[in-house]
Amino acid sequence: MSNHEMNRRSALHAIAATSIGAASGLVGPRLLASQEGSRQAGVSTRGGPLPLEMAGYRYDRVQALIDGRVAVENADVVFEVSSIGEMNTHILSGPQTRAVTEIGLSPYMLAFANEGFRDYSLIPVFPLRVFRHRSIFIRTDRGIETPEDLRGKRVATPGYSSTSLTWIRGIMQHEYGVNPEDVTWVISSKDSSADLSGGPSKQENVLPTGLTIDTGPEGKDESDLLADGDVDALFHAAEPRAYLEGNPLVARLFADYRSTERAYYAETGIFPIMHAVAMRNDVIDANPWLPEAVFDAYSAAKQLAYQRLRKKAWFEDSVPWIGQEVEETRGLMGDNYWPYGIAPNREALETLFRYLHEQGLASRQLRVEEVFHPSTLEFEEDPGIDPAR
Repeated sequence: MSNHEMNRRSALHAIAATSIGAASGLVGPRLLASQEGSRQAGVSTRGGPLPLEMAGYRYDRVQALIDGRVAVENADVVFEVSSIGEMNTHILSGPQTRAVTEIGLSPYMLAFANEGFRDYSLIPVFPLRVFRHRSIFIRTDRGIETPEDLRGKRVATPGYSSTSLTWIRGIMQHEYGVNPEDVTWVISSKDSSADLSGGPSKQENVLPTGLTIDTGPEGKDESDLLADGDVDALFHAAEPRAYLEGNPLVARLFADYRSTERAYYAETGIFPIMHAVAMRNDVIDANPWLPEAVFDAYSAAKQLAYQRLRKKAWFEDSVPWIGQEVEETRGLMGDNYWPYGIAPNREALETLFRYLHEQGLASRQLRVEEVFHPSTLEFEEDPGIDPAR
């Protein structure tokens, strides 16, 4: 093992053990409730902590980075909890004050391929991944029992070119033979889950040519369209309001989606990626050490979440069989079932890039090497780190 790698392993363990109130008092995030007082990252001399503004959702796998149990080495982090629509807009067409931010993968790809966006590069951290068979909802009175029954039907969505919709269409096409042109698409004017997503960004409303696309009635969200019978089915990242309310006319296409998604993973090895982490290029240029420090911090925070699930979730969480779920997930997907880095995620990334191009959304098929910062292509997680020590 090289001296560099030994130093990095030591740093990883130190990062994992860092907590609020560390002796230096200089490292550790401060949760930002609003934009007031936010700072852009400056030029680091490595002699003191770098002011670093970050944004993302409050996932269990990121929580330790938010609350300060894990620090970004040599950085003073301000972490703002935000929604994906707002985060997309902030860097793709907004003020770009955040040096590091969660980003929707498809919106970033479309801005990169179609708009020449080069202000931020990706690092191979993937805060959100979701199997997407669960995201297809149907009217129970339209004779839809299998994916093939969607042909000729009207399908609603609040954001056509979102990452989730790109995955769903790709899965429908390549697993079941239902192509995007086989249905009529209805774009809703509102989104019943906007409080969670922040609403679609510009890049989530890209519409390709060659399809039949209608616009839903003004004032109706995607849930209304399905509940009122204006459409036969719905593709949506979040559960629509009508489903949450128990409307008997609204159901999932795959009732036992867990079994279907496990079978999909067993066959393909793909755990669909929704979000990545982006870093401003001028900040990387000024601080070339920063991508690795951020990658290591996200990894250490995730390891703490793993530790809690393995050791404490069985009595801390309200799901009765969560212990068995964790065991079965590890049995199918391995101990690091939420991997960061390029190597374990290349197939999933290249699959999404292919879907974006073949669905007429991206002007060309992108390559991993051009969208992830070159310095991050070989980043690997430390399999032996144990933050609980």
